[in-house]
Amino acid sequence: MKAMLLAAGRGNRMRPLSDRLPKPLLPVAGKPLIVWQIERLAAAGITELVINHAHLGEYLLAALGDGRQWGVSIQWSAEQEALETAGGIRQALPLLGDAPFLVVSSDIYCDCDYRQLLAQARLAPEADALMWMVANPAWHPDGDFALVDGYLQLAGEPRLTYANFGMFRPQMFARLAANQKLPLRPLLDQLIPQGRIQGARLDALWENLGTPEQLAALDRRLTPSPAQP
Repeated sequence: MKAMLLAAGRGNRMRPLSDRLPKPLLPVAGKPLIVWQIERLAAAGITELVINHAHLGEYLLAALGDGRQWGVSIQWSAEQEALETAGGIRQALPLLGDAPFLVVSSDIYCDCDYRQLLAQARLAPEADALMWMVANPAWHPDGDFALVDGYLQLAGEPRLTYANFGMFRPQMFARLAANQKLPLRPLLDQLIPQGRIQGARLDALWENLGTPEQLAALDRRLTPSPAQP
């Protein structure tokens, strides 16, 4: 299975840090956010990666190259202007192939075993995607969707937050126009009522890092305290 790492966003809320580095290269506990994801994917045996880029993309290419340092192979999907999630995936389809693939935001931190998650995942024949959901963080108390009997619903309980980690069929994006700037939500609003988007609960340390304060807080949490004399 291939995986796409989303890395083209501007990261406006992360300014001024994202003015000098693309957000995925910002470090936490001494390691760029995107490298945490690359290493976890590699540990799960997912070594064929596609990464999109736009803002300061040359820094990403210089830092990650072809991925051999981490035992993976990276192909790059360049965007002149960030096309948002659905548009970026559509642009990268020629690199992703015909089989279901993973999509992971490169600015999240998730202390989870992707191999274990995938071993438990079953994409139903009628489903276009399976999206992992987490408990609602304090900054998003109303969540995104309800998860009922393994499928997402626009209304209902319990409501959870999309973890920015999912498995998708390429057909879900193939009908979109090339170079179309489009977030993922409008597609989901169409497909969820048709029973075509599965969901699964993810219980792990998970952070969607949007601001310098959130980045600093996670860095403190993950960095060991100096030994006392």
